[in-house]
Amino acid sequence: MNIGEAAAASGVSAKMIRYYEQSGLIPPADRTAAGYRAYSTDDVHRLRFIRRSRDLGFPVSEIGELLALWSDRSRHSADVKRIAKGHIDELHEKIADLQQMAATLQTLVDCCAGDQRPDCPILADLEKPVATGPDGAARPGAVRQRRPR
Repeated sequence: MNIGEAAAASGVSAKMIRYYEQSGLIPPADRTAAGYRAYSTDDVHRLRFIRRSRDLGFPVSEIGELLALWSDRSRHSADVKRIAKGHIDELHEKIADLQQMAATLQTLVDCCAGDQRPDCPILADLEKPVATGPDGAARPGAVRQRRPR
């Protein structure tokens, strides 16, 4: 099947199929006499695996590891579980960061009169330098302590 058919069958866009081929997640496609890419049902199965992994938020590097384990019948499920648990930890960190950002934005929205005056605490906060943690890293959504006047 051609790249359009493989895209439709796998749910992965033709552009992403080319990217996955370039990044090594899928092997280079066979070519027709006219030079067009030709995909097999095995290729589509691999693309579906990648698509599902991406839907779950796995980065390309981890998908490569998962694909290697998937095709290795002597694998240990503990290796797969380790990758999945690590990804869960990363997702929980992202969720906490998003919750902090939402709380910060909610605080700013609550402080804004939302009237005809030009004063806006939301814009005032956005123009301030980025808040950092003890390690010097930016803290997403961090609410800066207000200085007494």
